[in-house]
Amino acid sequence: MKKRVSVLGATGSIGKSSLDIISRNKDEFEVVLLASHSKGEELEKLKTNWPSAVCVLSGIDGGKEKLLAAIKNSGADITINGISGAGGFEPSLAAIEAGSDLALANKETLVMAAPLVFRLAKEKNVKIIPVDSEHSAIFNLIHAHSDEKDTVSEIILTASGGPFRKMSIQELKNVTAKDALAHPTWKMGPKITIDSASMANKGLEIIEACALFCMPQKKVNVVIHPQSIVHSMIKLCNGAIYAQLSKPDMRNPIHDALFWPKTSPLSLDAINFDCLTLEFEKPDLQKFPMLNLARLSAEKGGLYPCAYNAANEEAVAAFLQSKIGFLDIPAITKNVLEQDWSGGCTEKEEILNADETAREKAIFYINKNI
Repeated sequence: MKKRVSVLGATGSIGKSSLDIISRNKDEFEVVLLASHSKGEELEKLKTNWPSAVCVLSGIDGGKEKLLAAIKNSGADITINGISGAGGFEPSLAAIEAGSDLALANKETLVMAAPLVFRLAKEKNVKIIPVDSEHSAIFNLIHAHSDEKDTVSEIILTASGGPFRKMSIQELKNVTAKDALAHPTWKMGPKITIDSASMANKGLEIIEACALFCMPQKKVNVVIHPQSIVHSMIKLCNGAIYAQLSKPDMRNPIHDALFWPKTSPLSLDAINFDCLTLEFEKPDLQKFPMLNLARLSAEKGGLYPCAYNAANEEAVAAFLQSKIGFLDIPAITKNVLEQDWSGGCTEKEEILNADETAREKAIFYINKNI
């Protein structure tokens, strides 16, 4: 029988890559739900390729409720969540509650509410399979090289360094949104591209890795790797380090998630080792304070990761609208995190209330900054 698939964020980069993989394997998969936030015309075009799929435009009035109902009724075996930002949180919960495995590209789901998500997944006997290239790499490396969690002594996340890797702090004061959107190796949506430039994306990935792999933040480290060929590494207690290498193409981790726990051939461009140079360097924590703010959030736990994400999302939105400067993003996030976020994070309403409050505080600091 074909595996039934829901694709959330179907018109974005993750959604398009997902549908490309599915189209290459039509004997294996059936698309039952396609969802997009606002690209109605693109969604209609997808409908012609996947006529049996229910299509939902979630950004219109009542669209969110329609999306959650469609997820509940889709009968999906696996849901690919490629929605950007905190808007992907409730759809993730809906998929889990419907008994669908979750191929998770929306890192905010676990950043905001990992205890709740894993509790529900256990209750529903649902698998959560990471689709971020870094977490997919770690997930597969651990399964390949480690029989027990305790044998992994360190997780090493790789980061491209974004477009500002070689700039000084002084130069960063004057960069524009257009500058930040010019990512050197990945083609992504605007929010995640800005996050890559500020390294907030890697901060979110630190928090996500701690949750996914039950690791303290001090054992999750980051190394700059501008070629984006090594997608992360694990270090075992015997000192051996294992890495996953492939060209920067999100179809690789999506393919792995869709076929998990099986493996299947995938014909994408292979690495040419005849002309390959790999570079690694430490991240500059003074230029990229979002990394340490993420570590602080992961260490404190509770609702701090949720507040980190909400504050960053509001600051990024303001930067994209040219309301604030690039260096104001970490400053605003830091101000929000100086509040008390030690409350519980095991119920949906607690998470949503903290998210809303953190956004209100971030907007206050944004307006103060203008």
